[in-house]
Amino acid sequence: MNFKSLLLVGAVAALASCTSATDKIKPAEERGTIDAMVNNEGAAAFEFDKEFHDFGDIEEGTKASTIFKFTNSGESPLIITSATGSCGCTAPTYPKTPVAPGASAEIEVVFDSSGRAGKNDKSVTIEANTVPRTTVLKITSNVLPKTTETK
Repeated sequence: MNFKSLLLVGAVAALASCTSATDKIKPAEERGTIDAMVNNEGAAAFEFDKEFHDFGDIEEGTKASTIFKFTNSGESPLIITSATGSCGCTAPTYPKTPVAPGASAEIEVVFDSSGRAGKNDKSVTIEANTVPRTTVLKITSNVLPKTTETK
């Protein structure tokens, strides 16, 4: 057998032994449904007393704050990994320790209205071990411009 024949036999054997990637995928009934693969049972869960707060009319320069109270209505400890305001004027403070199932806690949101005259709609995005992973709290206000008195 010459070299070309040997190479041809080797190539045919290699191709015959290969299986396609689709041959390796199990049928849906063997691997389960997507719902079964993404098991949310027992996950931590937010239950807020409110997810929106309207400060109404406030004077420019005011630091207005509100509290968003929540209960962990899930079966696992709730862990908040981050809470981020939509801009530097919106500062959230959140629990840094896990919130046990059935326990309650608070997220304080402070809005600094300095330089923000007019209608303001802001948000705080919370990331936690909940489903869905992110929750958005919203605040709104109408900031009345500071009046400057001239003498």
